[in-house]
Amino acid sequence: MTENPLEELHKAYQQQRSLLAELRTQITDITVTAVSTRKEVSVTVNNTGVITDIKFLGSGYKRHNAKELSALVMQTIGEAKGKAQELSAELLAPFLPPGMDARRLMSGTVDVDAIAPPDGPRMPQAVREQLYR
Repeated sequence: MTENPLEELHKAYQQQRSLLAELRTQITDITVTAVSTRKEVSVTVNNTGVITDIKFLGSGYKRHNAKELSALVMQTIGEAKGKAQELSAELLAPFLPPGMDARRLMSGTVDVDAIAPPDGPRMPQAVREQLYR
């Protein structure tokens, strides 16, 4: 026997909520470490790109002057942040509407108006006519 439609909706809602809670946990658990090409420095960031650790590996970093070392650290930070953003986007993608790019959403470059037009959803004229009768 089929459940009450409201109970089915509630059950579906609870399943979605559970999946979103799991997604949140997976995203907040992301930590990424990037290592410079010559292994002079490693940088670890969390899911939001906040630096949680910087390590100077061996003594290779000593051959750089302050400006070069700063550039090396900044480049490695950028790589770690990019990897963290990529992992977050991969986890988020299955939950997004069709056509929405998770990477663009995460980077803030998604065109919201293309996905959700300000004048309402796109629909065939026949559907629009039925709605406005």
